[in-house]
Amino acid sequence: MSPSDSSNTNTTPHPNTVILGAGIIGLCTAYYLSESGNTDPKSILLVDSSPKLFHCASGFAAGFLSADWFAPSVSSLGALSFKLHADLASAHAGRTTWGYARSTGISLSQDSESESAVSGSGEDWLESGTSRAQLANHNRPWEEGPAGPQWLRRTKEGIMEVISKDGTAAQIDPSRFCQWLLQRCKERGVQVLQPARAISVSKDANGTLNGVRISKDGVETEIQCNRLVITSGAWSPRVFATLFPSVNTRIPVSSLAGHSLLVRNPHFNPAELDKEVCHAIFATDTLGFSPEWFARIGGELYLAGLNSTNIPLPDVATDVKYNEKAIEQLKSCAKAMMLDVEGKEFEVLRESLCFRPITSSGRPLVSRIPDEKLGKIKTRGGGEGGVFIAAGHGAWGISHAPGTGLVLAELIEGRQTSAKIEALRLPA
Repeated sequence: MSPSDSSNTNTTPHPNTVILGAGIIGLCTAYYLSESGNTDPKSILLVDSSPKLFHCASGFAAGFLSADWFAPSVSSLGALSFKLHADLASAHAGRTTWGYARSTGISLSQDSESESAVSGSGEDWLESGTSRAQLANHNRPWEEGPAGPQWLRRTKEGIMEVISKDGTAAQIDPSRFCQWLLQRCKERGVQVLQPARAISVSKDANGTLNGVRISKDGVETEIQCNRLVITSGAWSPRVFATLFPSVNTRIPVSSLAGHSLLVRNPHFNPAELDKEVCHAIFATDTLGFSPEWFARIGGELYLAGLNSTNIPLPDVATDVKYNEKAIEQLKSCAKAMMLDVEGKEFEVLRESLCFRPITSSGRPLVSRIPDEKLGKIKTRGGGEGGVFIAAGHGAWGISHAPGTGLVLAELIEGRQTSAKIEALRLPA
């Protein structure tokens, strides 16, 4: 059954919901919306413009999770989301299925004269190009052995600090987590349409939103829709401008390009998989950027931290092309910081570039868009309709995804939200 057929034959009294963007935020929204008991899962449609899902931030992100590295405006959402990550992993074999494991955050300074990396208030670290370690406030000396993680090379002068409280940091493979979410949503009856684009919205005789026009393979289809949700990451401003071209409303989200490298941990022993532990290393700038390392369950090491605001956002995610010079810089960093094993070659598993949605304030948008910002289009009140947005999470999109999905589902259905999100509204 096609999505349009599903819309026409749906006999439930619940409004149809179209979610534009099937990355981790859109999937989490569909997941919690479809399990609430208030919305028929078959009335939910996920639409994505990319021929290949998770081919950007949702699939190529680091997957580091934190409970409390956030400014007050986002702290409630961060704490909720961290708990939901743990609950999902506990209930659905997350360690095996998507590599969920508790992690330890570490600040590493290779220069004995450098100040501790732990300082700052935390909302604008991406804009300033400094280390994410600035967001933590739990630094204490490393006391778990002189060498630290087995795979990490250290200098004698290096200063290592633990910057996460016990049980407040974790690690996942976001691509595997997204695949799991997608499968669960489909099993419940959520419809998925891709590659496809929303090209316009429709309204009834009273000027109330009642549909969205979707283009797929050159064929346009009208989808009945009272509730429209934009979760398109860095592409969210473009999506909104396409659907509401006559309004002056601006979605204050821009893109930050980030190169990454996935390499094999040369010290990984498959026989000790059950004992494997994860570390997140936030290093000071010694190689032209502030390296971030994330050890994953299964012998993978993820290296990032090389970011740029100067790389233009492509039309679709599969058009992304990484810069060879940037990848070589990451490889040089990996060889300098990773303690190799004699006889084992340096093995690169993936070279990638993704675009993260950022805001100038460092706060994401998780909000219903007021009707006055939609021009001449009205929406139904309460849980019967509306236009909603969730975007701009920066480097915390994976960490904040379940919490964002849950509170957005609650907003959509007109219910009390499980986290305080007043500061995350669309600016006036």
